[in-house]
Formats: sequence, C-alpha cells, structure tokens
Amino acid sequence: MSGGGQKRRNTPDSEFGHVTGPGVFRIERELPGPIERVWTYLTHAEKRRKWFGDGPMQLRSDGRVELQFRFSELTSEQTPANEQDSCAIVGRVTRCDPPRLLSFTWGEEPDASEVTFELTPRGEKVLLVITHRRLPDRETMVRVAAGWHTHIELLSDCFAGGPLHPFWSTKSLLQQKYRSRLRA
Repeated sequence: MSGGGQKRRNTPDSEFGHVTGPGVFRIERELPGPIERVWTYLTHAEKRRKWFGDGPMQLRSDGRVELQFRFSELTSEQTPANEQDSCAIVGRVTRCDPPRLLSFTWGEEPDASEVTFELTPRGEKVLLVITHRRLPDRETMVRVAAGWHTHIELLSDCFAGGPLHPFWSTKSLLQQKYRSRLRA
C-alpha cells in the first residue's frame, strides 16, 4: 500500500507521546472499534503490513515474533539516502491476553527493549496505548518516539480508508519535534 503526497496536518499536543520513566516512552491514540478489529491490525501479518511490518507472530508466552519492515511499501516517497528501506526485528512474546494485551521483546537479549500494546474499549472506540521500555539513550528514544508516532498515523489512515501519510517526511518532521520535546 502506497502513501500519497498528502500534506502533514498539524499535530495536536495531545497526540504526542511522552517519557514516563527512565528509558520508557508511551503514546496513546483512540481508534475506531471494535477491539477485535484493532487487535487484528496488531497481530495478523497481512493487516499489520499495511501500517507497520509483516511477519509471523506466535501469540503465546515465549512465542517468536519476526517483523519484516519494507518502508517503500508504506509510502510513495523515495527512501532517503541515509535510511534503510527494509529491516527485520526478532523478538519473543512476553505477555499475550487477546484482544487486550500484547507485549514482546524488540530485538534479541540481552540488549532487547520491550514493546507493549494495550487495548481498552471506550464505547465505539478503542484506546491503543503503546509503551516501549528499556530504551538505552535519548537519541534512541527520539527515533523510537517518531517511529511509533508515524506508524500510528498510518494505522489511523488505514481505519479512515484514505491515503496514507507519507512515511519518511512524516517521520523526519516528528523526529525534529520529539528532539525538542524530549529534552535531555
């Protein structure tokens, strides 16, 4: 799925994530429900690849997670010279309680960080909370914050049925904003 040349809207302060402790970044977004629909976009490779990355995910404790990112499939923009067009992340499921909670390591131990997705119904909407823990330094935190924010924008676009935000320019702009928001 390709993103068009849609202009980036102004991001309200409430949509920015924040640091909740040492090495911990958290971002929240309300999405259209039901909760099972949002869960499938997190756990089914075909739906996940539309906004994030695909690959197998064993939805059980200690299950293997293999995420394959192909950014050129998310956007019509050229991949910047200083960026990789694709990458892979391997991890292990640490907690899984469908359709409300999924947590897995991001990378391999001993240096792995951990990502948790929490889903909470709110009437016809679903609150998605993403918490990324064990981030080693400020620059990693900035990259992770901009990355999650950009991917959530793409997920929101998927639910809205419209064109996707351009990946690279959105991420670059958000990195600049998070760099000033997440001061040392």
